[in-house]
Amino acid sequence: MPLRITKDSIDIGLVTGNIEAMTAFYRDTLGLQVEAVLDMPGGMTMTRLICGTTIIKLVTLPSTPDAQNPPGGIMGATGMRYFTISVDNLTAAVEECSAAGCNVPVPIRESRPGVNIAMVEDPDGNWVELLQLS
Repeated sequence: MPLRITKDSIDIGLVTGNIEAMTAFYRDTLGLQVEAVLDMPGGMTMTRLICGTTIIKLVTLPSTPDAQNPPGGIMGATGMRYFTISVDNLTAAVEECSAAGCNVPVPIRESRPGVNIAMVEDPDGNWVELLQLS
């Protein structure tokens, strides 16, 4: 049986051992609003940030695992390597990220006619594609 989708977006969970820096990036640099900070079963904590109809969930564990996300963005490994946020202020958003000291591994460029993108990196090395239709 196929899924019967009830929401027009997916939510994203990012497990982090660096909640202060990750919250500052998504809340302060990207400007996402914190919806809630929740205690979860097993000693986990979830910080939920609103991104349109998507929720970005920053999850902390009672102890940080030794295994971490491999660096290198798209070319660094298989699996989930980036997610996309559509914006209408790409230049200003990338300038804000740069001013905050964020790595911008892919500066603004046209990815296909009428579509401009840039990739910024969060403090844990996850790539966030910022996309603007022209």
